Amino acid sequence: MNDYTRRQVRNRKRRIEYRLRDRSWEAQDEPMLSAGNIQYEMADRSRGLAAGGIGMVHLLARRTGLVEAIDDAVQVLKIHLPYHESDHVLNIAYNALNGGTCLEDIELRRNDEVYLDAVGAQRIPDPTTAGDFCRRFTEEDIECLMEAINGVRVKVWGQQPEEFFEEAVLDADGTLAETTGQCKQGMDISYDGVWGYHPLLISLANTKEPLYLVNRSGNRPSQEGAAGRFDQAVALCREAGFRKILLRGDTDFSQTRYLDGWDDQGVGFIFGIDAMPNLVARANGLPGRRWRRLRRAERYAVATEPRQRPDNVKEQIVRERGFAVNVPEYAIAGATALLGLLMVSSIPYRSFKELDLRHSFLTLVFVVFAVSLVILEPSVTLFSIGILYTIHGPIEWLIRQRSGRRLEEVAPTMNETPQG
Repeated sequence: MNDYTRRQVRNRKRRIEYRLRDRSWEAQDEPMLSAGNIQYEMADRSRGLAAGGIGMVHLLARRTGLVEAIDDAVQVLKIHLPYHESDHVLNIAYNALNGGTCLEDIELRRNDEVYLDAVGAQRIPDPTTAGDFCRRFTEEDIECLMEAINGVRVKVWGQQPEEFFEEAVLDADGTLAETTGQCKQGMDISYDGVWGYHPLLISLANTKEPLYLVNRSGNRPSQEGAAGRFDQAVALCREAGFRKILLRGDTDFSQTRYLDGWDDQGVGFIFGIDAMPNLVARANGLPGRRWRRLRRAERYAVATEPRQRPDNVKEQIVRERGFAVNVPEYAIAGATALLGLLMVSSIPYRSFKELDLRHSFLTLVFVVFAVSLVILEPSVTLFSIGILYTIHGPIEWLIRQRSGRRLEEVAPTMNETPQG
């Protein structure tokens, strides 16, 4: 950027700051948006591009050797007619940088002449061709692509000052990527009922660069495969020349079987860990000077006054319309324990095999009535039937204890009459 361009940018920033300065306003007679003389003309030489920095991004990819590294490492296409592997990979990446959310958005880039000129291309792959290229990718190809990118990354890190290599902080985390598709291969339902994927990300916290990304089904645990990816990231940082390496993650990543190995390599780690009783006891036994409370930093400083938390409108509607009932966790645990005791107890339950629908009119009416209730209010009716069936066993057991009679003698069936 030359001096003239710098002055232009600086002056534009000053004008914007002046227009947005704090000031005391008087009542205005006219709306603020008052433009009425805007005219549009088609320029002969000047052209505009929404993502103006895409040309610089592609220039960076070429100068760092990323284009050649991708073509050398990824061997998916047998013949390049006319696209190379780097063309496909960068085409998809640039689509995301331009705000694209799916492969179909590439069509917008293909029909933008200024965009094509910015990346120096006569044409770029259409969405169908890009999708076919993705389907040809195997897990091995993805690994080769990540290693090619990381190889270029190490070269770029080499241009950093010496203090950059003091310590590498590697973070691991998993995130749920929801999908609304019905035919997405590999998707699954997560712990909170969301369909999608659960990718694992290993990143360099110093620069927020993603080093390794592993796509997984939505039902996979966060820590699955994290130790191996941590080892890869450690080797990459060692190759780059980092003097110290620190691993970080939440409680899901505190896999104790790997901690000694990392410690032997001189790798530090900070992981959360579940407050299990034995660990709590050991922590309480430590002297006060051996530990200190970790206080989470505030996300931001409140400039004015703290605001009250707004009411949860969705939750209010759910409660008012009876869509769901919040049951305390201790109540659920108690009910589960009670059912477990009933299952292993000696309290017998009726199987109702003695009911005869062919000869008992009252029984038939009762069954028809119950089925009608299930159809009209299935959740309430089935829940009520379950509760009644659960408590009828203990009630009959108490009656049997008082009367001293067996189960089949407690009450006659509906189609039987007592014998004299």
